[in-house]
Amino acid sequence: MKLKALTSLKFPLLLTAFVALVSFTNRRTLHHNNDEDQAATSSYKGDKGLKDYYRKYFPIGVAVNMAALSGPEAELIAKEFNSVTPENDMKMGPIHPRENEYNWKNADAIVAFAQEHHMKIRGHNLLWHAQAPAWMFKDSTGKQVSKEVLLKRLKDHITAVVTHFKGKIYAWDVVNEAIDDKSDTYLRNSLWYQICGEDFIAKAFEYAHEADPDAELFYNDYNSEVPSKRDKICKLLKGLKDAGVPITGVGLQGHWKLNDPTIQQITEAMDKYAALGLKLQITELDITVRTAPTGKASEQAAPDSAYTETMAAQQAERYKTIFEIFRKYKKVITGVTFWNVSDLHSWLDYRGGGIAGGAAATQGTSRKVIKAYPLLFDEKLQRKKAYWAVVNF
Repeated sequence: MKLKALTSLKFPLLLTAFVALVSFTNRRTLHHNNDEDQAATSSYKGDKGLKDYYRKYFPIGVAVNMAALSGPEAELIAKEFNSVTPENDMKMGPIHPRENEYNWKNADAIVAFAQEHHMKIRGHNLLWHAQAPAWMFKDSTGKQVSKEVLLKRLKDHITAVVTHFKGKIYAWDVVNEAIDDKSDTYLRNSLWYQICGEDFIAKAFEYAHEADPDAELFYNDYNSEVPSKRDKICKLLKGLKDAGVPITGVGLQGHWKLNDPTIQQITEAMDKYAALGLKLQITELDITVRTAPTGKASEQAAPDSAYTETMAAQQAERYKTIFEIFRKYKKVITGVTFWNVSDLHSWLDYRGGGIAGGAAATQGTSRKVIKAYPLLFDEKLQRKKAYWAVVNF
């Protein structure tokens, strides 16, 4: 009887103790898991971005559109970059569609985003033969305007845009792609050139400087490493410098391929531009994995092929080599900007996968998508092998 009573007394006590032990263990486990979660979150927040790896070298920028200013892309931009360039929203056509109408909304939003995240802002661009509104070159009867009228309109445009962003934008691509691709032709035969001759280039820089004397002013072009075009660009820049035109530097766009341009072409171009006393910026960097057809199927990247391990390895090696050059030239390179955020969207996807390089910008867009996979982040915004090739130094 006593044993039975004792057992009946002990069982509730043992049960209570067991429940308490389980509860304590669960609390310990939950607390431990919370600690792990917090540590993981803390580790992610403390993880370095591109801008941090290159803090002692130069700003790392990215071209953005309105869609990139919210959601995961915006988070990635804020984490990885410390400079932004509007992809299209400051170009003459979008921002000044009609003579008495300016569209500031998108450009202002991009500037506000950059300021909120303490980023530098490059303005792109003040004058280009493409995306220029038709009204700029015509009078009320539809006839081509005179040189005097066109330069007045150009001054009004540049003054309005640069003044609107004065104190917010530290650098402008003033003139974009004025040099012709043909080796035997100096300047592109654009309407700017047809109406104004060569004078429109110097005037654009002068107007920009008058509107914001503190802004850095760049001439920007693609294939600027190709010797025949490089030498013509140098001729233009030297002429501007000798004439006292306020120009700060030259933008090498950097729409490159896995094997073109050569390393020698890149370094020789940098040496020649730097010798003119100009700053250098890589303004529109991307490296397509596509190769131009050669007639040998084994040497071609199939237009509809996925991003393969071979492509990833080749691209990583190419980016590694190019950024080694950039770091060696850190005394003259004052910024490196990627053109678009990730492989989810690249302007090259609608232009043959990037085979034409920078020249593709003036080609009409196609509904056919050929992915170029040219950037450091994949379609899910994850870091690629190329990313680690750039930051592991």
